Amino acid sequence: MTANARTGDFTGASFVRSRFTGATFRFCDMSGVTMRGVDLDGLDVDSHDLFFGSLYVNGVDVVPFVRDELNRQFPGRELQEARTPEGLRDGWSAVQDAWRTTVEGTPAGLRDVQVGGEWSLSQTLRHLILATDAWLLAGIGRQPDPFHEIGQFFTGASEMGVVPARMREPRDFDEVAAVRAERQQMVTDFLATVTQEQLDEPRDNPWGPDDDWQPTVGDCVRTILEEEWAHLRYIRRDLARLQEGQPEA
Repeated sequence: MTANARTGDFTGASFVRSRFTGATFRFCDMSGVTMRGVDLDGLDVDSHDLFFGSLYVNGVDVVPFVRDELNRQFPGRELQEARTPEGLRDGWSAVQDAWRTTVEGTPAGLRDVQVGGEWSLSQTLRHLILATDAWLLAGIGRQPDPFHEIGQFFTGASEMGVVPARMREPRDFDEVAAVRAERQQMVTDFLATVTQEQLDEPRDNPWGPDDDWQPTVGDCVRTILEEEWAHLRYIRRDLARLQEGQPEA
């Protein structure tokens, strides 16, 4: 498949009788795209920001239906929007139970296998280490250099200049699991004593201190929960494909 990266700005463009069969759009801005009379059989859309907007299919906004279905598939996911210490504690407990089931149920031979260029289980856990470091240690704790050296950065982080030179690959999965457990316990300990007043305290966005969005402590915790649920969905999707023996694995 031909890869075209940063090849142009198609804002306002029209594509008539064009063929995109099997094409992949990754990290592209598709907001406001209009499709009419199109064949969508097998179309696969995955957007982490889906719930911040709308998606109309035949005149129906399907975002609420997607949200409800994901909450059904992942019990406790709805608590990622909780506004109280008790709700956030319950949400954290639910997502950790779900992750425990997934990690313990994954054969050792599949921990480092990628599907279609997505992160493996090991890489996903490393990214969740990074997410905890960013939102708990940097965002809430205001630590200037919070990142564990095996954390997995997101695409584009190098261009942002936020990747410390000391970052490295883990020695093995046992190291990943140990650091992940440490970070999980940090969140558990924080939520055990946090008060409503503390949740309402303002903080800076750890990825952009000058950003217009100034999160509260509660926003930082909810972002951790969103990361946990989103990447659990991704890895369960990919592990299912691996276990089905799909060719892109």
